[in-house]
Amino acid sequence: MAVTLETYPALAEMITDRGRSVDAASRETPVLLVFLRHFGCTFCREALQDLASKRASYERDGVHLIFVHMAEPKEAETFFAKYHLEGAEHVSDPSCRFYASLGLGKGSFSQLFGLRVMMRGVEAGIVKGHGVGRQIGDGFQMPGVFLVQNGIIRERFVHHYVSDRPDYDELISCCILP
Repeated sequence: MAVTLETYPALAEMITDRGRSVDAASRETPVLLVFLRHFGCTFCREALQDLASKRASYERDGVHLIFVHMAEPKEAETFFAKYHLEGAEHVSDPSCRFYASLGLGKGSFSQLFGLRVMMRGVEAGIVKGHGVGRQIGDGFQMPGVFLVQNGIIRERFVHHYVSDRPDYDELISCCILP
């Protein structure tokens, strides 16, 4: 789904663990900016596994992953390593200021714990083995994914339920040349 091209001042304020802003990174190569839920969330773990499996092909296509999370940087690096995302560029946002600035709010009861979420939670957590862990960050925070190019958000996926599973390939298709 195409979106209105928008700029957000927060992109320049989001400084990664490498000391550069998301805005600057997006001017070098398109950035898939992934706002994660807390690291104990089974759906966060599922998203990391999904993205780890696509990372090499995205990098070959010139798309760079940057994660936004609510943990301390060192804790995030340890967590990313468990999902074979060593060296992943990331932004620590424990106050969720950047989440809010891009329109990612707090979830309602049904968005976080409804029947739909619980059914997907059994699939992702038990059947697929993602489990659950210690909550690190705001358990009510909703996730989202943005494709940023040249400082402009070109595409977005804002989760309606925490259990939603974005089509990352479709999100980046606007910035990949055939």
